[in-house]
Amino acid sequence: MKPIKITADSKGRFPNVWITSDTHFGHKNICRGVTDWRLADGTIPVDQTRDFSSLDEMNDTIVRNINEVVGQDDILIHLGDWSFGGFENIRKFWDRLVCKNIHLTLGNHDHHISNNKDGVRGLFKSVDQYTELIMGSNKFVIMHYPISSWDGLNKGIGHLHGHCHLPTDKRFGRGKRMDVGMDGHPEFRPYNLMTEVVPMLDKQPISSEMGFDHHTDDIKGIVG
Repeated sequence: MKPIKITADSKGRFPNVWITSDTHFGHKNICRGVTDWRLADGTIPVDQTRDFSSLDEMNDTIVRNINEVVGQDDILIHLGDWSFGGFENIRKFWDRLVCKNIHLTLGNHDHHISNNKDGVRGLFKSVDQYTELIMGSNKFVIMHYPISSWDGLNKGIGHLHGHCHLPTDKRFGRGKRMDVGMDGHPEFRPYNLMTEVVPMLDKQPISSEMGFDHHTDDIKGIVG
């Protein structure tokens, strides 16, 4: 694991950094208008599908919403489940994005990227299962999957993840844990790390998902 370190330029200016997850470009069954998914009573699972009438409409919206905010010289951190529906969609999605400075944390649907089929990992600046994101004094543990406790939890370090497709009102866990997937953003787009994620996590208490976690203790000598 090599941490993703975002550095400032000679004038102390940081690039714009955006973070997202679970774009699922090309995923037919997550698109309500064409899905084959059904509940036991035969109805379409509304909570597990996106409100688009066609796959093209969903894909076009994903691309447009990313390109409207993430510029060519920005950095995009993607926490997995990049695309679906065949190997060719990995490159097809990448080709349509303006920003090519993309770091990927692997999700459960990214097996072709994990296996580096035809050298596809080369499209990304880095590919990891789990890593740290560091930008100035801000540090995050990032992974596709949510974890209950992480290094630095007691020091206010946040954990950013995807996988769960949590709605906006449920995107925060106990403590400084946040689902940054597109489905949870009110505008169905990536989050700006410094202007959106950091202020929201600053309001979250230091806490753990675990009922008992000594890493939240502030007794001298307990942690470390």
